[in-house]
Amino acid sequence: MTVFSSIDPATGETVWEGTEATPAQIGEAVARARMAFDSWADRSRQDRIDAVKRYQAALKARAPEIANAISRETGKALWETTTELAAMQGKVDISIRAYDERTGERETSTGFGRAVLRHRPHGVAAVLGPFNFPGHLPNGHIVPALLAGDTVVFKPSEEAPLTGQLMAECFAEADLPEGVVNIVQGGRDVGAALLDQPIDALMFTGSGAAGAHFRRKFADDPHVILALELGGNNPLVVWDVADVEAVAGIVAMSAFVTTGQRCSCARRLIVPEGKAGDDIIAAVDAIAGRLTYAPWDSTPEPFGGPLISVRAAQQARAALQGRIDAGAGVIRPSKRIEGLSDAFAAPAIIDVTGVNVPDEEIFAPFLQVTRVGTFDDAIKAANTTRYGLSAGLVSDDPRNWDRFIQRIRAGVVNFNRPTTGAAGDMPFGGLGASGNHRPSAYYAADYCAYPVASFEASEVRNIEGEIKGLRT
Repeated sequence: MTVFSSIDPATGETVWEGTEATPAQIGEAVARARMAFDSWADRSRQDRIDAVKRYQAALKARAPEIANAISRETGKALWETTTELAAMQGKVDISIRAYDERTGERETSTGFGRAVLRHRPHGVAAVLGPFNFPGHLPNGHIVPALLAGDTVVFKPSEEAPLTGQLMAECFAEADLPEGVVNIVQGGRDVGAALLDQPIDALMFTGSGAAGAHFRRKFADDPHVILALELGGNNPLVVWDVADVEAVAGIVAMSAFVTTGQRCSCARRLIVPEGKAGDDIIAAVDAIAGRLTYAPWDSTPEPFGGPLISVRAAQQARAALQGRIDAGAGVIRPSKRIEGLSDAFAAPAIIDVTGVNVPDEEIFAPFLQVTRVGTFDDAIKAANTTRYGLSAGLVSDDPRNWDRFIQRIRAGVVNFNRPTTGAAGDMPFGGLGASGNHRPSAYYAADYCAYPVASFEASEVRNIEGEIKGLRT
C-alpha cells in the first residue's frame, strides 16, 4: 500500500495524506461504474438534471471550504480559487443548456413516418484531473458526462487529492446512485492502471506529451473516445498600438496570471522591430516588476502564488536557462522571492529573436519576446508552432484583427483581451499538439454522447413498390 500526500507549495506543510488505489480497487471502481451505467443512462433527462443540480447545491454550500483546499494544495491566491468555485457551480447550468442544444433529440416527418436524431452515452468515462485547476477542469468533464448518461471514474491530480475528495463528497451528498461517480486516488501509476481497464472514454487535461501518449495507447481501440485538452506555446501579437501601458496590463494577465500555470497563458510575445517594440517591452517589464507574489492567505491579497512544487520551479528555471544558454537575451531575469519557498518564481522575460529555441511551453511566468519586421511576419511567427490552443492580438487597427483572425491557427483567439480569457458558454480547445479537435466547455456535450440517426415507421408496411427491378 503506497502512502502519498499533497503539500502546500508555499509552506511545505502537508495538506492531505492517504493511500493510492491498488490495481484491484481500480478494477472494482470501473466495475461499479459499468454496473451502474445502464440504469443511469435509462433515467430521464430530468432525473439526471436534478442530480447535478443537487451536486451544484452541495458545491455552493461548501464553496469556502473547497476554495481554501485548492489554495492550500496549489498555492493559488484565494481570489483565484473563489472564482474557480463559482465557475464550477456555473458549469452545471451551462452544461444543461449545452446538452439540450447540442445533444438533444430532433424529429422530422417523412413520407413513411419520421426521421429521429437521438444521442446516447458512451459508457464508463475515465477523467484525469490536472493540478492547476483541480476542481474546475475535471468538473467540466464530469458534469456533462453525467448529464449525457455516462458513469465516471475520476482520478484527481496527485498534487490535489483533497480537492478531489471534497468533490467526491459533494457528489455523494447529491445522492447519486451507487457507482455513478467513483474516485481513485494516486499518481501516474494509478492513472495508467485506470486506462488499462475496459473504459469507453478518456477525458484528460494536461500536457501535450501525455496527450500524444494517449493517442498511441488507444490507437487500436477506436471505440474509446478521447477528449484531450492539452497545453500550448501560445503567441500574443502586439501591433500598431499607441497606449503601451494598456498593452502591458493585457500582456501581464496573459503571461503571468496563475504564476503562468494556465494552458492558455501567452508564452511568446511578438512585437515590431525598433522603438515601437522597445516601448512595449519596457512597459511589460515595468508592470512585471510591480506584480506581487506571496502565500495564498497573505494580506493584502497577492497577484500570484508559487508554482505547484519546488521541483516544478527547478524544471522551469532549467528550461529558461537552456534558452539563455542558446543565445536568448535577458530582459528580466528569473528571481527567487526573498523569504519565500523555492517554489516561488517571479516573472522573467527573455528575447529569443533569431534564436532557435524549443517549441515547448514553460509552465511558469516566463515570457519569450520575438521582434519582427512586418505584420505578416508577426502572423507567420505566431503560427510557427506545433501547438494551437490560444492566441491573441492587441492592436488599435481593426484591419489587423480582420487579417489575424483569418490566418491564425488556434482554438481560442482574442482581440485586445488577455489570451487567458475564455467563456464557459463557448468552446475551449485547440488543434495540433494542443488537442484532438474535441473542445471542452460548451462543446463538452459533443464528446460525452454519440449521435444515433433513425428512420422509423409506426407500422410494418409492404415496400415492394420501392424496390427497382423486382419481378412481378
